[in-house]
Amino acid sequence: MNAHAKEPKPGEATPVAANEVTSPLPPTEPTKKKRRPGRLLLMVSVPLLLVVGGGYFYLTGGRFEETDNAYVQQAKVALSADVAGRITEVDVSENMMVHAGDEIFAIDPEPYQIALEQANAALGTARVNVEQLKVAYATATKALNAANEVLAIQQSKFDRQNTLVTQGIASTATLDDPKLALQQAQNAVSTAQQQVDNAAAALGGNADIDTDAHPAVKTALAAVSLAERNLAKTKVVAVTDGVISQVASLNVGQFVAAGTTIASLVETKASWVEANFKETQLAGIRVGMKADVAVDAIPGKPIEGTVTSIGAATGSEFSLIPAQNATGNWVKVTQRIPVRIDFGHAVPADLLRSGMSAVVSVDTGANTLERITGEAKPL
Repeated sequence: MNAHAKEPKPGEATPVAANEVTSPLPPTEPTKKKRRPGRLLLMVSVPLLLVVGGGYFYLTGGRFEETDNAYVQQAKVALSADVAGRITEVDVSENMMVHAGDEIFAIDPEPYQIALEQANAALGTARVNVEQLKVAYATATKALNAANEVLAIQQSKFDRQNTLVTQGIASTATLDDPKLALQQAQNAVSTAQQQVDNAAAALGGNADIDTDAHPAVKTALAAVSLAERNLAKTKVVAVTDGVISQVASLNVGQFVAAGTTIASLVETKASWVEANFKETQLAGIRVGMKADVAVDAIPGKPIEGTVTSIGAATGSEFSLIPAQNATGNWVKVTQRIPVRIDFGHAVPADLLRSGMSAVVSVDTGANTLERITGEAKPL
């Protein structure tokens, strides 16, 4: 049978006859890659630009030292009673705004009123005693004067009798009675003088002393003052403007001991920011430099401030358990130093609260290049 050749369909290979000899294609030479100078230039210029740009920004930057480890601070006063007693009145509530002199709570004043009355009674008694001492001094003085007059009379009698004995007119035995009377008068004067001295000593060495200047009366007056103070301290008042907090334990009928903290008063008239800068940032920061404080709670409203102090030590140095760096597993950690930023003007109390987060930027007045070359100018 004769085989019939079929025409190839589109896309199929063309059949090759048996008698056709295929010759191999001549070998082609490999094409050489063309060099691209732009790529080499790019590989060199990009790192160079990065280095130059980075160096430029490093040298021209560094004027502003910034940290977000900063918090608003306000003075906190622990409220306590100076005297012990039972609370009879509470005039504040949690987070209430108070002003200096406003009453916060009151303690039962009756025991202290009684103590004041007792002190006044003791004062009256002391004054009476001083008046009696003055009378005793006057009596002792009169007794001394009388004793001196008697002594003068007895001395005159003795002298006359002694003259008669000397002249031989009277015997020596007649001197016995005048001599004995003279000695008795002398003893009476000595006794009277001791009584005067005792009376003067009881008056503090000054017979004309004012009654209220006597030590006993002054002691009684001090007791009265103390009793009056304790009575006044039964009403606890705010010492400054601020916000009352932590008053949960402040209840009527509760007994409080003297000095026990039962509430807190956060002062609002004075606020500052404590910014904890890294130790590597302190080289350019000085007291008096200006700073911008951006409080997180007040976005878009930076507050101008001034660096007023730089901490004397790192925060870890004031911790209860300081870090022990002299150990085998020591790891260097960048420490932080607290820097105080005070506001240059009054800030409304309703804007700031103690503990709020803030971002602080201090203007050092010179960039890194100026500090390196010594061209930095003081602000």
